[in-house]
Order: sequence, then structure tokens, then C-alpha cells
Amino acid sequence: MPTTNNLKNNKLALKNKAKKIKLLLTDNDGVLTDTGVYYSAKGEEFKRFSIRDGMGVERLREIASVETVIITGEESGTVLKRAEKLKITELYLGVKEKHLLFPKILKKNGLKPENVAFIGDDVNDLELMKLVGLTATPADGIQEIKKIVDYICKNKGGNGAFREFAELIIKLKGKM
Repeated sequence: MPTTNNLKNNKLALKNKAKKIKLLLTDNDGVLTDTGVYYSAKGEEFKRFSIRDGMGVERLREIASVETVIITGEESGTVLKRAEKLKITELYLGVKEKHLLFPKILKKNGLKPENVAFIGDDVNDLELMKLVGLTATPADGIQEIKKIVDYICKNKGGNGAFREFAELIIKLKGKM
């Protein structure tokens, strides 16, 4: 069990990392969705998104001046529609090796790695996790991810994990 001193040090480290954040990268499936994919008899694909996670995107932008970027291995129209609804202007679909895109994202936004946070949940997020300044995973993220992140959410993907991480960043930046 962690000692009180270690908990205080961890909170201080989180706060120091969060203060530098200017951009939040998020995976889609398993973070913004519950990992479920629903198909109709006609083959139409549906995904469930949390309205609360959407409010997290808005609050990050309005309160902490932190923009959100979606980077996903999927090429789903549902992700595009969700990004449009949330006014997310930077969206990367069909990216299998997310870490290879990271230098482009940094250059485009004029940022350093310590200015970027990332929330992901699966093996395709591991390499990018190692490059950013602050990391998180939903409660149902895989064990390999849980071993390396700065913060494990209490909520599952698609059920408020993104919002939880967004609120943590806002709080640690001293905006609430």
C-alpha cells in the first residue's frame, strides 16, 4: 500500500504535468465509446458516445484553453460526426501507428511533448503513451496500459472516462 508521502508526491507530480497541458489527444474506441459496435440488418454501424464526455471536451476548451484531438485506428463515419458535433477540428482516422503521427501533431500545434496529454486503452496506444507529458486510461483499459499511465480513471470507456480525465486536468491546472 502506498504511503501518505508517496500519495502526496504522486499528486504533486500529476499537478506539475497537468499545468503544462495545452492539447489532449484521445483514442476513440474504448475511450469515447464503450468498445461496442452495433450493426443493423442492412449493415449500418452504430457506436454509443457519452454526452458527459462531450461536455468534457467543451469544458476543457472553455475553462482551460485545452483543445481535443481524436486519433484512432478506425475509419468510421460515426467518429467524424461526433467530432463535428463537438467542434473538434483536428481528427485523424485510420492511424494504426499513432506514435508516428505525433511529431506532425506537435509541429502543427507548435507544442512540445510535455504540453500534450493522451488517454488510450489498448496496445495500439502504448508507443504514443511513452511520448506525451500526461497519460490516462479508462478503468477497463488493458493491463499493459494501466502499468504505464499517470492516471487510471474510475469510469470505463464510453461511460465518463474522458470527462473524468478532462475534469482532472482542469482541476490540476487550477481552473476550478
